[in-house]
Amino acid sequence: MPLNSYGVLSARIIDVRRETGGTPHHQIHLVDDDKRHYRAAVNVESSQQPSDLLYFAADNFQHPLTAALPPAGSGWNKLASQPGGAALDYLRANVVTREQMRPVPPDAEGPNNDLADFLDHYVHRAQQDPTATAYIYGEPWGPEDTPDKIFGSQPGNGVHNIHMNQGNGEQYQQDDGVWQDGGLLLHLASENRWVAVFLAFQTQAWHTDDDTGHALPAPEDTSIRVVAAMVNPIGGGRENETITLLNTSDHTISLAGWTLADAQKNTMPLPVPAIAAGQTLQIPATNGFQLGNDGGQITVLDPHGLKVHGVTYTAEHTSTEGRTVQF
Repeated sequence: MPLNSYGVLSARIIDVRRETGGTPHHQIHLVDDDKRHYRAAVNVESSQQPSDLLYFAADNFQHPLTAALPPAGSGWNKLASQPGGAALDYLRANVVTREQMRPVPPDAEGPNNDLADFLDHYVHRAQQDPTATAYIYGEPWGPEDTPDKIFGSQPGNGVHNIHMNQGNGEQYQQDDGVWQDGGLLLHLASENRWVAVFLAFQTQAWHTDDDTGHALPAPEDTSIRVVAAMVNPIGGGRENETITLLNTSDHTISLAGWTLADAQKNTMPLPVPAIAAGQTLQIPATNGFQLGNDGGQITVLDPHGLKVHGVTYTAEHTSTEGRTVQF
């Protein structure tokens, strides 16, 4: 079953502490516009082997979900675990791939070489910026009857599971679900810029069931990539919209049974029998497949319906007519 509750916290960062011990966390103290206090407990180490977490940060995060987020400073906001809103799903919203993430130790000698250092870099930056708002995805806890055990605010109140929450092994499979992933987004309003931090456990699978979030076998071949799209052609004719694929492997790949899917899960078959090693393929978007100018998704599915690759673009990406969006 999925998390007991899911949502996003919108508040300002006022303090941060590193926690050590058996289950270390990066503890973040936040306050919303109504002066309610929260603690975000960010995992920096796994209790299972390998213990180092997977980490990726985007310094200039651009994604349609930022437009759906609740108002800055609004506190805890419960979210429906479904597409089309502010809910986060690493896989289905195409926000991060396994290839982008790297394992990092929780704490290590020296500067800028461990997860605590990386989190400090972004969290302290937001703490020092009066225009910055943190959006922290996960599962809430509290309010508690006692003061918070880290920062002493009362009542104890906060959010945890600030990491991918699907594709777990048997021990934590009960937490699996779709559109309920955790993560940290920072809006630096003075710079009109978003920063995103995504975390996952090395034991989690990166192909999961669309209903349960449970782990699925990986596709046999993951070498097909979406590298570009003509979303807003000159004149606006849908018949001129195209998607460009690249075969990154060293062998020809049969495309029999392969499809492309858009954000609404409309699909279209790939029209050629195969793509040679290192070659690109430009495919016209057929009727029913939507490349909307307000933002969208393109996902490559193998003959078994497993996701091989996916990209997301925003309205800003398509604002110039006739310009190819490059991924």
